[in-house]
Amino acid sequence: MSIYLYIGPGMGGGLFAAVLGIIISLIMSLFAILWYPFKKLYRKFRKKEEEV
Repeated sequence: MSIYLYIGPGMGGGLFAAVLGIIISLIMSLFAILWYPFKKLYRKFRKKEEEV
């Protein structure tokens, strides 16, 4: 017994948008976790150079 399912273009587009949103949010969160410590260190060294 076979069951044939049809996923319309609206459902396919919604699924694609949801998966793409999850992937982009994971990449952005990883970027934020890695970027802000480097930014803080950069400002610290830059401030130190201006004092000298």
